[in-house]
Amino acid sequence: MEQHRVPPDTPIDLGQWDPNDTGGSQGGKAEARERLSQLNKELERLQELLYAEHKHKILVVLQAMDTGGKDSTIRHVFEGVNPQGVRVANFKVPTPKELDHDYLWRVHKEVPGKGEIVIFNRSHYEDVLVVRVRNLVPPKVWGKRYDHINEFEKMLAEEGATILKFFLYISLDEQKKRLQKRLDDPCKRWKFNAADLKERALWPEYMRAYEDALSKTSTEWAPWYIVPANHKWYRNLVVANIIVETLQRLDMRYPEEAENLDNIVIA
Repeated sequence: MEQHRVPPDTPIDLGQWDPNDTGGSQGGKAEARERLSQLNKELERLQELLYAEHKHKILVVLQAMDTGGKDSTIRHVFEGVNPQGVRVANFKVPTPKELDHDYLWRVHKEVPGKGEIVIFNRSHYEDVLVVRVRNLVPPKVWGKRYDHINEFEKMLAEEGATILKFFLYISLDEQKKRLQKRLDDPCKRWKFNAADLKERALWPEYMRAYEDALSKTSTEWAPWYIVPANHKWYRNLVVANIIVETLQRLDMRYPEEAENLDNIVIA
């Protein structure tokens, strides 16, 4: 976990991180699939326990460039969990109503309740990423938002939420390959958006925006993890492992059973 975690108040240079990294794994895909299957089963058990105990709240934030694998990560990591206690929140272009409120208004409505895991597919960080790169608001506005976000997440943590934030880090070349696959596959063309190419042209600006977000908002109560994501199998393994280990440390317990259950006879 620690090799991917961004320590608080640490300047980040993404050029020093390798999106091709596989953590020195010797077994490759086959071993990773077996390990991921084990983690899926353990996550299924822990999620049921989380739901039953009804004490903790888990917020998982996924951020990535286009084709970074947010949807795929959710699909593989959370395979088999009970959908009753897991929910995905997507944050697209704000609606007119959302724009009438502060930028965290639409986010706060989606945070997890007790016993729930909520996955943010994109998040409030769009307001220091896209908003910044696209010059949708001036620097004096988005520049204040790092402190807003830290205080917002601290409040959630103090109210019982465990927050895990993952930046799925792919390279520019890997994005090119994945975009080309979308174009070449008739079953995936629906996912291709020409607007993605405009965002791709702004890659250096996005990397600088991510570096600032990671540096300024990785905290003890809401850490960022930089996940090498060129290899999908390794990406899934890292995310699943961090989530499972975090849930295990919560030391959860099933609620006390009612008295005299052993004497009950069901006719």
